Amino acid sequence: MSITTSSGATMKHPRGKLPLSIITVALCSLAFVALFYTERITLLSSTSFFRSTSCSRRSASLKSKHKAEQDNIYNTELDDRFDFDPEECNVVNGKWVFNSSIKPLYTDRTCPYLDRQVSCVKNGRPDSDYRHWEWQPEDCTLPRFNPEVALKKLRNKRLLFVGDSLQRGQWQSFVCMVEFIIPEEKKSLKQGRSHTVFKAKEYNATIEFYWAPFLIESNSDLHIIGDTKKRILKVDSVAKHAKHWLGVDILVFNTYVWWMSGPRLKTLWGSFSNGQEGFEELDTPVAYRIGLKTWANWVDSNINPNNTRVFFTTMSPTHTKSIDWGNKNGSKCYNETMPVMKKKYWGSGSDKRMMSVVADIAEKMKVPVTFINVTQISEYRIDAHASVYTETGGKLLTEEQKADPLHHADCIHWCLPGVPDTWNQILLASL
Repeated sequence: MSITTSSGATMKHPRGKLPLSIITVALCSLAFVALFYTERITLLSSTSFFRSTSCSRRSASLKSKHKAEQDNIYNTELDDRFDFDPEECNVVNGKWVFNSSIKPLYTDRTCPYLDRQVSCVKNGRPDSDYRHWEWQPEDCTLPRFNPEVALKKLRNKRLLFVGDSLQRGQWQSFVCMVEFIIPEEKKSLKQGRSHTVFKAKEYNATIEFYWAPFLIESNSDLHIIGDTKKRILKVDSVAKHAKHWLGVDILVFNTYVWWMSGPRLKTLWGSFSNGQEGFEELDTPVAYRIGLKTWANWVDSNINPNNTRVFFTTMSPTHTKSIDWGNKNGSKCYNETMPVMKKKYWGSGSDKRMMSVVADIAEKMKVPVTFINVTQISEYRIDAHASVYTETGGKLLTEEQKADPLHHADCIHWCLPGVPDTWNQILLASL
């Protein structure tokens, strides 16, 4: 081999010696092999490495998306969202997009497990566009709810929703989104006063609901006492309910009814045996902090995070003041057919003081709690409540009551199918 110099002379390498460039390549190759081996050791031993893998997935996802969009010259809108990763994606930031091609996995006529309270179309609601809005986070792609994937993730597991009527709605939503792919003889529902169990026999999986509206013990445990001044909460006791939470693989809690309890609450330590005596009135956020600490202490003392995942559904907003979203002549959420489109809209129906209590306590817990952050995304959905297409006291609203939405429209609970389906979409993606 020879090299011609700039002066035109030819310089030859001595025989038996390798050119410097070849030696350099060989040394670099050896260094790469050594580095590769070191990285393999790091992969097996370093937890921080696993945390950084989501960036790689994000990069790969972005490249594949860009490649697909370059291939499609008719695609004018660039989608650079990455695959959903619960640790990276802030699902709160996003928008509701109307998609008429999306059909719910169930309806209030096809799913036999829905309460009349949330069966809006069946109860006479004339519009159904609220079923076709899809939540799209800004940074990532939220995967659609896949019932087969859900059941496979739940194989040989128990999923238990614990809380109040809004939590019951989320449980019904989850059951309805999976039950239709299960043959009739391979599913069952056992309903009790407080504990209801849906079973997918082929998967040896259960999707359960346990009624504990305050999580702690109260005199509203079986039936919510409407008059908040008559509610008494036993803020230092959760054992009565919590014995039903043991041995569960996935626990999903909520505490919405706390936010509907007025400015002050009667709280009690010890026993209910004294009846109306022995209680102390506290500001609701103070009572909530004490009660939630009781719950947190039980979780930390009884839950093994290696065996059980703990989730907490954040506050579900109410929409009882139409002036909040600029409809001065409106009557609560009645006749609303479109979401609020103002970014980061926040109405008067969500109490940030109460929400901060949950965050503060969860941050100090030994057992990790994953939040299903539904508050902001649900704030926009003034159109999706049960409104006057519901029941009260076990009876459907009369025509006279429907004509008086100011007093009878339910702007707390959600029509199903509807917004709670998206909550479960986030839950499934986080499992």
